[in-house]
Amino acid sequence: MYTLKVSGITCGGCINAVTRAVQAQDPQAQVQADLATQLVTLETTLSRESAAELITEAGFPVSN
Repeated sequence: MYTLKVSGITCGGCINAVTRAVQAQDPQAQVQADLATQLVTLETTLSRESAAELITEAGFPVSN
């Protein structure tokens, strides 16, 4: 489990897009997002780097 700072998540639709991007590669992944802090917590078999790349490709830049 780890947390990523994801820019641009402002609504439920954004959270769904991030969740779909991660679950496309790991269907069992659990994704929780806090819109106020723009932090996304992932429980997944994907590496931090892989998840960050998938989320960025979905249109939501990940910062350190």
